[in-house]
Amino acid sequence: MNDILMECWQLGKDYSSGTRMVRAVKDVSLWLKRGYFTAIMGPSGSGKTTLLNLIGTLDVPAHGKLFFEGVAVDSLNDDQLADFRRENIGFVFQLFNLIPSLNVMENVMIPLLPFRNELSFDLEERAKELIEMIGLGERFDHLPGELSGGEQQRVAIARAMINHPKLILADEPTGNLDTGMGKEVMNSLKQLKEEQGTTILLVTHDVNIASHASEILNIKDGMLVS
Repeated sequence: MNDILMECWQLGKDYSSGTRMVRAVKDVSLWLKRGYFTAIMGPSGSGKTTLLNLIGTLDVPAHGKLFFEGVAVDSLNDDQLADFRRENIGFVFQLFNLIPSLNVMENVMIPLLPFRNELSFDLEERAKELIEMIGLGERFDHLPGELSGGEQQRVAIARAMINHPKLILADEPTGNLDTGMGKEVMNSLKQLKEEQGTTILLVTHDVNIASHASEILNIKDGMLVS
């Protein structure tokens, strides 16, 4: 099996700012290896979140090519892209985006609830497995408001893993957490990578968070500089 999961060739993205055009991502090429944990480091405004959104097909590049397991993802239509994301990618954001009225179990299951009858696995058992794995096995029925920030982000990670994704994209996942909670979240991510074989791409401005990765790339002014 090819050890390259995803290939990005000369990705670019432009935005208009008033009367001028800003190039947020400039001809970025990179390769994501299966089972690797890669971090992209850069300050605010460097283009790292825009790049992550392009890789996750949440945004459309102005130019460039994107291949996932050899398939040209950028040629898919909107419905095909939605299916592609649901089947292959899990997203973890800085904001937890948990539904306050749903408990831990329900929040983890919710992305796949509409497709429950189409799944090849038991959704409830998968959710329980992930919640146990992140160390919240005794809090299945707790609401988000009863959890710490670090615990809420770990629930968000479990939710991102519910579809057995091949790739996790994490955008500043510890940005709203203190050092201790941030460490808990990173430990959960690394544990899931090791036990599930998931590829992780994380963007951050924090060198301590990036140090958890197998590979660190740097982005500045929309360009990879290392």
